[in-house]
Amino acid sequence: MPNRSRTASPPTLVPLLRGRLRPYAPQIALLLALQLVQALGMLLLPALNADIVDHGVVRGDTGYILRQGGLMLAATLVQATAAAAAVYLGAKTSMGLGRDLRSALFGRVQGFSAEEFGRFGAPSLITRTTNDVQQIQMLIFVLLTLLVTAPLMGFGGIAMALRQDTALTGVLVVAIPVLVAAVSLVIAAMTGPSQLMQGRIDEVNRVLREQITGIRVIRAFVRERGEHERFGAANTALTGVAQRLGRLQAYFGASAITVSSLASVAVVALGGPRIVDDDMQAGALIAFLNYLAQILIAVMMAMSVFVLAPRARVAAGRIKEVLDTEPATIGAAPRDAAPAPSPQADGPPGRLDLSGVVFSYPGAEHPVLHGVDLSVRPGETTAVIGSTGAGKTTLVKLVARLLTPDEGSVRIDGTDVRDLDRGALARTIGLVPQRAHLFSGTIASNLRYGDPDADTGRLWQALEIAQAADFVRGLPDGPDSVIGQGGTTVSGGQRQRLAIARALVARPRIYVFDDAFSALDTATDAAVRSALDEHLGDAARLVVAQRVSTIRSADRIVVLDAGRVEAVGTHDELVAASATYAEIVDSQLVPEEAS
Repeated sequence: MPNRSRTASPPTLVPLLRGRLRPYAPQIALLLALQLVQALGMLLLPALNADIVDHGVVRGDTGYILRQGGLMLAATLVQATAAAAAVYLGAKTSMGLGRDLRSALFGRVQGFSAEEFGRFGAPSLITRTTNDVQQIQMLIFVLLTLLVTAPLMGFGGIAMALRQDTALTGVLVVAIPVLVAAVSLVIAAMTGPSQLMQGRIDEVNRVLREQITGIRVIRAFVRERGEHERFGAANTALTGVAQRLGRLQAYFGASAITVSSLASVAVVALGGPRIVDDDMQAGALIAFLNYLAQILIAVMMAMSVFVLAPRARVAAGRIKEVLDTEPATIGAAPRDAAPAPSPQADGPPGRLDLSGVVFSYPGAEHPVLHGVDLSVRPGETTAVIGSTGAGKTTLVKLVARLLTPDEGSVRIDGTDVRDLDRGALARTIGLVPQRAHLFSGTIASNLRYGDPDADTGRLWQALEIAQAADFVRGLPDGPDSVIGQGGTTVSGGQRQRLAIARALVARPRIYVFDDAFSALDTATDAAVRSALDEHLGDAARLVVAQRVSTIRSADRIVVLDAGRVEAVGTHDELVAASATYAEIVDSQLVPEEAS
């Protein structure tokens, strides 16, 4: 079986972010300049404070204290303003990057075929678009806000501490390596739980999504307790990993505070006697303590980036996997894809042909479809019928290019659908899926998915043909009535009729009805099909159905059996020639209806 997609390289942040931060280069440059001002201000303050103590407080020079105090106040205001502006720009840049990543993920997922959706799963795609992007946002925010500040505070603090007193720097020689070693052990221990964390979030999302969408089934079978236990198990697993990560992060903070406190005690223990012996000034000791705190804070800030890095690295790999996956239905299309099917010289446009189509789902032992040949002609209705599992829905997905055949071709007016622009294909084929889905909004907004420019008269015409006009007129706001997400505020039959009307608004050359009449009663089914025959004119119709009554009047009926075309003909021809079709007829119609 051919390779359908290309997976991501090993998880890493650099390939994902390369080029994505380039549009933010100007504000990153300004942010770095602001951080430089912030760091210089922070380094200046302890020195000014020591100067006030040594030359103002000790000597009792109030004027000197006020002058230097004003300078400290000005430095503080500048440093605080620069810090606030840097944090604002860092947040703006990281949020912008998150927006870009979410947009890129959404755009890529929009092009996925059924294969890619099945491979990733909706819960995982949701997690990757939300939580995974958030992990990267947090890392970039912390990284940008510390990019200059932490190194300058660290190395600058060491230089300024040496300027105050050389003898006490032995404390730094011990404290900094101990802090780095302790934090490094914590970070190494966080890598495994970080990888588990995102998978546990996927699982919670999957269980929650199943329970929300299947709530009626759960209540119908009184399975609330079992589902509560299932969600509890997934939630407990996530909580366990989160608590493990939380404990490790707590060790990070505790180790940093412990090392910092012990280092401060050591400085006071070593420097205090020297002040008594007049070997060191009090201001210098105070300044050294401040610089020590700044150095250790800088180390903690730098290490905090590494604390966030494990989860962000895992998240980056998961995001990159989606972005690097080339949809099977798009990857085969050339860059110069045709904007529309080529017109046929020997007849009206809208002919659909399947030739030798073979298709297998990834991992399946046997193909779902075997050498299927099928023709749908303009102005005619071609029906497909077969038992459950015969491959009817797979065939529809191949026609709509939601899947790509392993062998053979699907052609519209002689042009392979893989050579067509996606927009052109969508305008050529009007698909009414087996499970009619409506979006939150109004009836009119849902119908205009077929054509955003359709006027009200065109909407009513489509509703009349789909036999939906009467119930829409009965709604308080008519076509402007609000529909809940998924169409939950209307019945199954009404949802199907609105989906049919949506396809009619688009006015394609080929209509594909994938068991789109199953929720309609017999009378409404017959009325819809009669209206379609009357108004669709030269458009080709492909009808996939389970009910014989829906397709018995079709110009051509194709009988699928285990993925193969068993027979083709009219209803009367197949009753006599096809054992499979005769079985289906006998199971649904009384002898008088079958004849």
